[in-house]
Parts: sequence; structure tokens; C-alpha cells
Amino acid sequence: MWREHWALLGANGAGKSTLLGLLGALLHPTRGTVEVLGRRLGRVDVRELRAYVGHVDPRHAPSAPLAVRDVVLTGLTNSVALLPRWRPTPKQEAQADRHLDTLGLSGHRTARRPTLSQGQRGRTPIARAHGGTSRLERSRELGEPEPRLLLLDEPATGLDLPGRERLLDALDSLRRAHPRPATVLVTHHLEELPAGTTHALLLRDGRTLTQGPAPEVLTGDRVGKRFDLPLVLERHGGRWSVRIDRPA
Repeated sequence: MWREHWALLGANGAGKSTLLGLLGALLHPTRGTVEVLGRRLGRVDVRELRAYVGHVDPRHAPSAPLAVRDVVLTGLTNSVALLPRWRPTPKQEAQADRHLDTLGLSGHRTARRPTLSQGQRGRTPIARAHGGTSRLERSRELGEPEPRLLLLDEPATGLDLPGRERLLDALDSLRRAHPRPATVLVTHHLEELPAGTTHALLLRDGRTLTQGPAPEVLTGDRVGKRFDLPLVLERHGGRWSVRIDRPA
């Protein structure tokens, strides 16, 4: 089945973090209803639902200086550190290594966070989130679906230009290697959208301005309304760029 890859854009205070928290079953609505992967918040065990969702926020560092591969393996237990009496199987370790390979981290399996570059630190939690998509071995044996949703909260935060481009290349490689999960990526900058972005939603003051296929939503007029600026958007090779439309 073809999966959608959404971009969620809005100025500070627009409601991006709140919406992402609802999608990750970290928040509950104070009114109305929210369904995530066909399950309504308030009528589902959120611990079960969260096992189907990978959440990436590069600003949240592990509390302990774990090795990169161990960080990825914590996605299997949905914990901040390896559990004392839990040991990964050889199959789980091999899968973690495959995620690290896809994200260009194969040479850093035993490295610890303080020794990593900012770009490597940014890619590690993405590998962890994808590694977590295999966390419920028993659920798969019972015929339940694998996790289906990956939430990316400004994954390019703090990266320089080479780091950002390596991250976006890695995201596109990961989508090709593991096409099953849908994704929602939050950003302030259109230049940070991967070429594989299929849909977009624009937020302003907690309300949806517009949503739909990315080429229809990401236009100068529509994005300009978000910032009250005259903007020109261009797309080359699947990537967007934006500038202010200044009179000649």
C-alpha cells in the first residue's frame, strides 16, 4: 500500500507541537475526538497505541551516554536505557545494524553521543524510531499489524548545510528501504522537506489553513498567508526553496 508522507508547517505557536503530541498519543484532546491509526484516544490503551508510533525529537538527548547501537535497541523496549534483565536477540541486533547502515551510521555503532557530530546525533533517534517498528515481536506472532507511523519533530534542528543534506538523503533512503510507515515531519523551513514529501498541512493560530497534496498546498500564495509575506516558492528535483517576492 502507498504511504503518505506529510509535512506539517506553521509559525511558532501555531499548534504543531500540540498536534504532534496528539498523533503520538502523548496528549489527549480537551474537546472533540482524535483518531490515530484508526484508534480513538480515550478508548484505547495508549501504551499499546504508542508501540505503533515512532517519535523523533532530536532535542531530547538520552539520559545516559549510550552507544549508538544501544540507543537504537532501546526503541524495542520503548525505554530511555536498556532494561536490566532484557537482552536483544541476534535478529534484533542485526535489524538495528541495518537501520544504522541505511542512515550512514554503520561506522559508529559503538560510539557514544558526546563523540558524535550534530548530524550523527540527529540521525541516531531516527534509527531508534525505525528500530522500534519491530518492537512487538509477540504482537506480530499474534497477527497484529506492525507500527505504521513515524513522527519527526524538526529533525534538522541545529544542523549545518552538509548535515541537513545528509539527513534528508538518509530519510529518503530509509523510506525506500522501509516503505511501510507513514510519516509526519514538522519544520519551519521548506528547504528541510525531503523529496519524498507527498502531502502538507499549514497551521495558523491552532487552525488548519489548508491541507492536501504537497504541490497544491505548498504555493507562494498559501504559504505566504501563513507568514503574512509575499513569497515565491520553487521546486527542483523534488525539493522546495522559498524567497520573498520583492518588487523590481
